[in-house]
Amino acid sequence: MRVLLVFLFLTFGLCATASARTVLVIGDSISTAYGLAESDGWVQLAKKQLEPDYPDIEFVNASISGDTTEGALRRLPAALERFKPDILIIELGGNDGLRGYSLKKLTENLQTLATMGQQASAQVLILGMRIPSNYGPAYTEKFAQTFADAAAASESALLPFFLEPIATDAGFFQSDGIHPSKEAQPLLVEPVLEKLIPLLDAVEVSAQ
Repeated sequence: MRVLLVFLFLTFGLCATASARTVLVIGDSISTAYGLAESDGWVQLAKKQLEPDYPDIEFVNASISGDTTEGALRRLPAALERFKPDILIIELGGNDGLRGYSLKKLTENLQTLATMGQQASAQVLILGMRIPSNYGPAYTEKFAQTFADAAAASESALLPFFLEPIATDAGFFQSDGIHPSKEAQPLLVEPVLEKLIPLLDAVEVSAQ
């Protein structure tokens, strides 16, 4: 699976050109369209919806199933150097939380990822996540807050809870109860576009 995702990452990269507005997505299995055809995942659906108004847009999906913020810190610099994105979308943290990692470290990692993107001249959008309540109310509440804290500290755009449109309906998840189904993907796209389009428009203004 990891080899396949690296291949997809390289394939997407070939599509990014100097004249295109490039969106780099660094995430985990939620963004790799785990269990689905790649074309049915939210990343490709977002690209398709944006193309009529942004015909030069390109998405580079550098997501890896099972990845954590620590893993992303190691590979993001090379991706930023290679693809020179206008916008960086960070969809990470869920695996950190499920493994009980330090929330202080999670906040620091998210903030560092965002800062890396900004230092590479990319605008940043952080997609927030939540974890099951069985981890305890204190941990789950603080976990959700880490994304807001990181976004505020780095002055990044924030979607507080990426899975909010489907979170309360088990029918929108695959049999593992974790990964969104094909039917859920379009519902995930809409809130992302609400945050992403203003960033794209800002890129247009600055490019003129």
